[in-house]
Amino acid sequence: MSRFLNVLRSWLVMVSIIAMGNTLQSFRDHTFLYEKLYTGKPDLVNGLQARTFGIWTLLSSVIRCLCAIDIRNKTLYHITLWTFLLALGHFLSELFVYGTAAPTIGVLAPLMVASLSILGMLVGLRYLEVEPVSRQKKRN
Repeated sequence: MSRFLNVLRSWLVMVSIIAMGNTLQSFRDHTFLYEKLYTGKPDLVNGLQARTFGIWTLLSSVIRCLCAIDIRNKTLYHITLWTFLLALGHFLSELFVYGTAAPTIGVLAPLMVASLSILGMLVGLRYLEVEPVSRQKKRN
């Protein structure tokens, strides 16, 4: 396996663990969301919305961790890429369309993580395509 894919796997595990922490915070105390993320309209954040956000974050975390374990599974790889695209779209829309988020570190951090992850996973696609071919050449 290429060094790049190993680094990407480590990145996915790290992002997954951080997301697990965010999940716990969402279930424990919903004030986390309006103090850190949705500072533009904090009155819209309630316990139900926080738990929904927590479940969505937990699902993304599990998918990313599974991809780190089986990074050669192309279907899982693409689903994982979509988790980052959806997260990026969500935070951008909350920031620029709905106005519920402000450009604070609480929003900029997930935007940077999603952007870097998308870039890394797009580069990683190239390594996924190349390696199986090179393995076949070695066998012949």
